[in-house]
Amino acid sequence: MINTIFGTKLGMTQVFNDSGDVVPVTVIEIKPCVVLQKKTISRDGYNAVQLGYGEKKEKLINKPLKNHLKKANVLSIRHIREVRVENPDEYKLGDKVGISMFKTGDYVDVKGQSRGKGMAGGMKRWNFSGGPKSHGCTNKRGPGGLSASSYPSRVFKGTHMAGRMGNDAIKVLKLEVIDIREKDSFMLVKGAVPGSKNNFLAISKTKRHVKPKVEKKEPVKKATKKQIKRGK
Repeated sequence: MINTIFGTKLGMTQVFNDSGDVVPVTVIEIKPCVVLQKKTISRDGYNAVQLGYGEKKEKLINKPLKNHLKKANVLSIRHIREVRVENPDEYKLGDKVGISMFKTGDYVDVKGQSRGKGMAGGMKRWNFSGGPKSHGCTNKRGPGGLSASSYPSRVFKGTHMAGRMGNDAIKVLKLEVIDIREKDSFMLVKGAVPGSKNNFLAISKTKRHVKPKVEKKEPVKKATKKQIKRGK
């Protein structure tokens, strides 16, 4: 059975739960994913299903990809990814997998590309404290010493330095599904997910242990001294 589908991040908002608490949620649009190809152990060495998500202009699709999409009766696809399955014969080319595989109360793992922030220094990238800020100091935002002065007189691989920040693949685990609206093709997930608006996401049912919810008990109000004197 397919455990992962794809979606688009629309943004964040907040909703109220049954107890009246405010819950921050991320709105994820999940349109149907189309089965484009099946891969088997006998032919490819592993079992998987190739899924297509989204649309783009047909003139931007080259001829080899167009012929590949024709087998599933699809005109245009923006994203193509593979998902491992146990038995790919359960699906046919052109089948659609959508938001119906999730339900309210499920827990999901969301994977996406984080925002790229370009070139960043050590203070922004690694939270360095910087140098002294007294009068005449020229090392206020510098990284400090990088290597030993004698042996070994080199910079070790992996040393925290300035460089490219962001634009990394990040996976957020065990996010609760607050609400699903199949008519509008989007779901509300508690918390934040990687990337900015319109970011491409992979949503899968979590395989990790989720602690059962514990109902909050209302605190017992202790009687005040005046109430004790009055006999209440």
